[in-house]
Amino acid sequence: MATFAFRAVDLSGVASRGEIEAANKAQVTEQLRQRGLIVLDVTEKHEAFKLEQIFQRFKSVKVRSLAIFARQFATLIASGMPMLRSLHTLEEQTEDEMMRKAIASLRQDVEAGSSLAQAMESQPGVFDPLFRAMVRAGESSGRLEDALERTASQLERLDALRRQVKSALSYPAIVFAFAILAMMAVVAFIVPVFVGIFEEMAAETPGMSAELPLPTQITVSISDFITGRWYLLFPMIGLAAYGFVRWKKTDTGRRQWDRIKLRMPVHIGDVVHKVALARWSRTFAGTVASGVPMLQAIRVAGETAGNAVIQDAMDDVYDSVRRGGTIAKPLMDNPAFPPMVAHMVSVGEDSGQLETMLEKIADFYETEVDAKVKALTSLIEPVMIAVVGAGVGFIVISMYLPIFSLYDNIR
Repeated sequence: MATFAFRAVDLSGVASRGEIEAANKAQVTEQLRQRGLIVLDVTEKHEAFKLEQIFQRFKSVKVRSLAIFARQFATLIASGMPMLRSLHTLEEQTEDEMMRKAIASLRQDVEAGSSLAQAMESQPGVFDPLFRAMVRAGESSGRLEDALERTASQLERLDALRRQVKSALSYPAIVFAFAILAMMAVVAFIVPVFVGIFEEMAAETPGMSAELPLPTQITVSISDFITGRWYLLFPMIGLAAYGFVRWKKTDTGRRQWDRIKLRMPVHIGDVVHKVALARWSRTFAGTVASGVPMLQAIRVAGETAGNAVIQDAMDDVYDSVRRGGTIAKPLMDNPAFPPMVAHMVSVGEDSGQLETMLEKIADFYETEVDAKVKALTSLIEPVMIAVVGAGVGFIVISMYLPIFSLYDNIR
């Protein structure tokens, strides 16, 4: 089997292009004719494309691109444009290459007779459970444009929340990285000069011990490693990063890492917790408002919260609702959810306004995240200065300790 790229048009003149796996060009032409398409060109994709595919495995579609796609798709559907024509228009206008390929795959599956939700199921790496559940509910209710509008709003808010956190932490991270590089430069270029001076002093001063103090030995060892074995530094960092990523991708590693993030000091854990609660409540509200079945909405809210602790809690909620219980009771028993959240959910269930209460919870925690991130930014800077200052101070003291020893010997 080989992969063939094709260009074709339908009977109304609408252009179509994509990829098909087949044994030869004749089979590709036959498949396209069965779809009612007029074949313009068929070319085989060669091995040169595989390198690009390897790199694309490490990429993912941006949330902003998904939000734009959902918003534009909703507008085209609401205007009365047929779905296939809408998908073709979006495919031609989308600038994101990965998003364009995803839309092309959707169009091909829909042309083959699949529903839009079924077509999205074949691309779980692009369309997350929230997107697929909202589209499935919209197709079932006949209000696909409304479901896409809600999905776009959800994705835009999630993207704004993520950008807010990243922008607040990017400046301290860049400054800290440059400070570490400066310290490494001092250790690599300045410390060896002091070491040469110490050796000359030990040789010229009778009775002076050649053994350096322990802090000086530590600094000199680090300097020797950076200057003499620098070629091992980057492979070690790469292996450590690779091992961390592999560990984090395992089910056990992901759950442990999510718990560690919630316990991080300097308000970092608090920000991570509030971001997860904001995403959970916003997603839960959107799925309920779109008519997604409650059990499925609970699953989707847990899977898209971005934290395994919240997802485990939603598994308990799922079991409770399936047995005929309430949503609020498992939330009250779980320490991951503050009492305020459980009480507001309980009020929403009793009053039939669950969607409204979840929206209010999301608004509250998004405001809390904004305040916490600003506080975190102002707190990280002095902590960063203290850490860098401690490192520089250790290097300075370790370099002057042998000089103090020489002074004692002379005296």
